[in-house]
Amino acid sequence: MKYQRIALYSAVGPELTHYDVDVAKLELTRRETITAPSNVQYAWPHPARKYLYLISSPRKPGETASKSGNHDITAYRIDQETGVLAQHGSSQALTHRPLHVCVDETGTYALVAYNNPSALTVHRINLDGSVGERVEQPGDLDFGIFAHQVRFTPDNRFVILVTRGNSASDGKPEDPGALKLFRFNDGVLTSAGSIAPGMGYGFGPRHLDFHPGKPWVYVSLERQNQLSVFQYAEGELRHMPEFTRDTLAEPGNVRPRQLGGTIHVHPDGKFVYVANRADHAAEVNGKPVFAGGENNIAVYSIDAQSGKPTLIQHIETEGFHVRTFALDPSGRMLVAASILSLSVGKGSSLTEVPAGLSVFRVGDDGRLEFVRRYDVETDNKMQFWMGVIGFAPVK
Repeated sequence: MKYQRIALYSAVGPELTHYDVDVAKLELTRRETITAPSNVQYAWPHPARKYLYLISSPRKPGETASKSGNHDITAYRIDQETGVLAQHGSSQALTHRPLHVCVDETGTYALVAYNNPSALTVHRINLDGSVGERVEQPGDLDFGIFAHQVRFTPDNRFVILVTRGNSASDGKPEDPGALKLFRFNDGVLTSAGSIAPGMGYGFGPRHLDFHPGKPWVYVSLERQNQLSVFQYAEGELRHMPEFTRDTLAEPGNVRPRQLGGTIHVHPDGKFVYVANRADHAAEVNGKPVFAGGENNIAVYSIDAQSGKPTLIQHIETEGFHVRTFALDPSGRMLVAASILSLSVGKGSSLTEVPAGLSVFRVGDDGRLEFVRRYDVETDNKMQFWMGVIGFAPVK
């Protein structure tokens, strides 16, 4: 679908900033900033692109106890002329810190995923687009370990919960990962299977994306720094991947805090992009300094017959730890958001690299070309989520 206007929204702590997007010039123009109830965790647009559903929490990553304040899901109206956001209806309280949210293709339900404890909740969306009541679920559902993302399948009949598990550390054994499949009927989930190659050991999925026209699911494996491709059709998700590929340029040289990240299939289905992110630091003269690792986007071409991904490029993100990136609806522009600032050593001097938004041109061959970067002031917070949304559909 084509849209008359494109907006980028970037969240630093509770502040959500709107940028106008000029795809032809590959430029961003900063506009207004609004304040969410607390730290923004993720957001997802309504299929009509008139509303944005935002989840927030006073907790930060790694915190085990909540600070004062609620965990929330809130609807915002998108002004169809300007892209300005305005709260729409009341915030609805959530059980604990949420990590991901998505909306079904009818705009009737929002799903929220939680990592600790691993869980999934379903919320009705009212006819006016505001967030409605929570839908109670059966008590015997298995939500795995460390849920990180939830998505409706393209047929809107099933839900996949991506559960990462945890690597072994500090004497604790590995927690297995899995893709949890659920049937979805009028807001109610029922178990439909668990996809866990090797019983989930050595399988740490973070995010997935669907091919726009074929029965292929592309999954990034955070803990293995790999990309796997699964077949999905008619409510069946194959138990073993068709293909698995390394995402790193140097898969034999994995540094601490090297993690696979977000994944997006190009709108035309010919390419898939995966973020590699690293932020391991060592102290130099009392200051944290980047200690090595890969911060890049891995680009793969997709075979039109088999779905096989073939690596064609690695390109630096020009920042540290890209947690989110996005393509514009036409697939001509990609923007990558680094979450934090970090110093790098150059000889005997240190240079501070702030968080930022890195803009890339997407070529006809799927390859990326770095164009420009916009610094983002984080003030000891994180640029935790960023998204590019087309709105005001062309009729």
